[in-house]
Amino acid sequence: MLKEGFSEKDKKQITAHGLTLEEVERQLSIFKKGPRYLRLVRPCTTGDGIRRLGEAEAREFSRTFDQAVSWGAEPMKFVPASGAATRMFKALLSMRDRVDSLGLSGLRRKAKESENAAGTAFFLEHVKEFAFWPDLAAALEKEGLSPEKVLTGGAYGTLLDILLTDRGLGYASLPKGLIPFHLYGANPRTPVEEHLVEAAAYARNSRGCGRTHFTVGAEHKKAFAELIKRVGPDYERRFSARQEVGFSTQDPATDTIAVDLENRPFRTEDGNLVFRPGGHGALLRNLDAIRASVIFINNIDNVVCDRDKPERVLWKKALAGLLWTVRQEAFRMLELLDGSDENAARQALSFASTWLGVSRKMAPKGVKELSLFLVDRLDRPLRVCGMVKNEGDPGGAPFWVQEADGSLSLQIVESAQVNPDSSEQKDVFASSTHFNPVDLVCSTSTPGGGKYDLSRFVDPEAVFISRKSYQGRDLKALELPGLWNGSMSGWNTIFVEVPKAAFNPVKTVNDLLNPSHRV
Repeated sequence: MLKEGFSEKDKKQITAHGLTLEEVERQLSIFKKGPRYLRLVRPCTTGDGIRRLGEAEAREFSRTFDQAVSWGAEPMKFVPASGAATRMFKALLSMRDRVDSLGLSGLRRKAKESENAAGTAFFLEHVKEFAFWPDLAAALEKEGLSPEKVLTGGAYGTLLDILLTDRGLGYASLPKGLIPFHLYGANPRTPVEEHLVEAAAYARNSRGCGRTHFTVGAEHKKAFAELIKRVGPDYERRFSARQEVGFSTQDPATDTIAVDLENRPFRTEDGNLVFRPGGHGALLRNLDAIRASVIFINNIDNVVCDRDKPERVLWKKALAGLLWTVRQEAFRMLELLDGSDENAARQALSFASTWLGVSRKMAPKGVKELSLFLVDRLDRPLRVCGMVKNEGDPGGAPFWVQEADGSLSLQIVESAQVNPDSSEQKDVFASSTHFNPVDLVCSTSTPGGGKYDLSRFVDPEAVFISRKSYQGRDLKALELPGLWNGSMSGWNTIFVEVPKAAFNPVKTVNDLLNPSHRV
């Protein structure tokens, strides 16, 4: 037997999964000692960790980015797109077996006591207004059913079956990216297509090629590729931009071992270990493989209609122009820091404190020591993160965080990273004025034109532990440091306030009927 009671059979299973025994042991130790919570000092606010750009300044940075592209900068969109739409249809799935017996009037009566009933009633009342209604109507007709008679006759269970299950469209098991969100005349458009349109506007290189990379589930990669093959040529003609689209899947080696409630390796009835996907932090490997000067990161469901794209494009390019400006200045400072020029060291310290939140109090006094300190602080990947004013939306938020050495850093923090037993820390988290819409622009290039090894800048203890179930049995699952949380913990960070248009997600199917999603 091996450590932790692992047998040779277990070791073979671990190796076949692309993991090492040492990594599995490390994960088990995290379960036993629990996650390390961050120490929040205060929320980032406008003027204290968050920059506010005027429209003239935003337009100037946008022009800076255009100029950088004309000089050869290679932009790309990076879009995590593997998430299933199951949660999007949660209300409909929960009421599917009861909707015929309740009817629309029964759903309305239950609406006050059940969010799922309220959501299902609203959906059925407005079903013909969704961009996917033409596809749903066609699927009903394929079964010999009249869409109008299904609605007037109250055969709602049949309608939901054909919408959600493999009997028809199978939307509940599809990725969000493949579901029609917007309807332009008679033409529905999926989130994947909306991202292609955006790429043509701000992720286009000097050769007129819009570049987008989607991370997808292996089982859906073919469907994504077929969609691109079908619609890509039309978008290339309409938006005068060639489309370069890449796909990658999550590496099984980023999966994590599951444990039971006593923190012992969880096993199936036949004795096999259970591994689970490591969350969106596992996508750091996918991001690390990207070759681009400027990388835009957005969630798949955060898209806008064409009428709102001009504002979004302006601010995307403004963030990219700011990133490019700061990156070039950081590279220039690194060239000057030779360990003997006090003036250069003072200039670099001023730059680092002004733009990157580096505390002057932590800076060493001697010129050589200060230069080494600043080289370490400046020679890192850089991200500029758009932040939206908090209006009650759930999600991570920007904070000043105290590190182990006493220094402060700018971090995007999720609620799971805050000590639930500390009322003081929970109060700090609740006091945030802004939240993270996942509107990032990143540079992973080194001064010499190479690429940073992104694994060097991860906080390996910034993990999430959650309760899940497997075949009716409870287990605990470990998620790797989140892509824009612990995985970018060591990056240089700039927070910028952006308009609400930067955040237009679809969390439930009924969000598609919000004015911002109606063409």
